[in-house]
Amino acid sequence: MSGAAYAIGDLARQTRTKVETIRWYERDGIMPTPARTEGGHRVYTRTHLERLSFIRHARELGFPLDSVRALLALADDPERPCAEVDAIASEHLSAVRDRITRLHALEAELVRMLDRCGRGQVAECRVIEVLADQTHGHCLSQDHSASRL
Repeated sequence: MSGAAYAIGDLARQTRTKVETIRWYERDGIMPTPARTEGGHRVYTRTHLERLSFIRHARELGFPLDSVRALLALADDPERPCAEVDAIASEHLSAVRDRITRLHALEAELVRMLDRCGRGQVAECRVIEVLADQTHGHCLSQDHSASRL
């Protein structure tokens, strides 16, 4: 094997990824299986480091694993047009914007509950009253879809 070689702990430290997560990525197939020493220890290469860094960054940006898999497959074929990559990123951006909208609705509901709280005794607490209301009559929607995360 030529080039840099990394033990799993080194790879974990350099990418700020837990060892068990690296093993899981290998079992899942998102990370290629590394070579092993005669003693059975995994030996990672620069390619593993770069791939894991890509995965880690994509996950930090909130891409779901299925999207990360698709992006990795596209990255492995650099001659393809990037329209598919753009589509995946656009879909993720749409999901992020949708989540922001829902978080704003959740924030508004929580502010409304707290604004109506008299700050007296728990028996008269508006927050408790709203949370205990099984009709959800005080919520933004009956099925909580506006506040579901």
